[in-house]
Amino acid sequence: MKVISTDKAPGAIGPYSQGIIAGGFFFASGQIAIVPETGEIEKGDIKAQAERVMKNIGELLKAAGLDYGKVVKTTCFLADMGDFAAFNEVYAGYFTSKPARSCVAVKTLPKNVLCEVEIIACVE
Repeated sequence: MKVISTDKAPGAIGPYSQGIIAGGFFFASGQIAIVPETGEIEKGDIKAQAERVMKNIGELLKAAGLDYGKVVKTTCFLADMGDFAAFNEVYAGYFTSKPARSCVAVKTLPKNVLCEVEIIACVE
């Protein structure tokens, strides 16, 4: 296993890694709308927060030597399924290869953000 870490994405806020490469895949921990430079939550609506999440994911992918085209699976968590269409608008601009995906609404997300996304990418 190889731990992936970068200061260009939010650091882990608990006992976990930003990402791990194992078995030919990169597993990234869920990303929320934290601005890495300040540690603050991105201000704004679901689109603003989703943009920040996607940028954070991009930095983790870059740290692993990958890009969005290598992502094979995403899991998306929304605080409100009413944000589904707006979230998809942002998501579609990044995941153009259309990886497999699950998207669910949850009661509460860390730091009361509006969305969280985790990814699995192929490193081969």
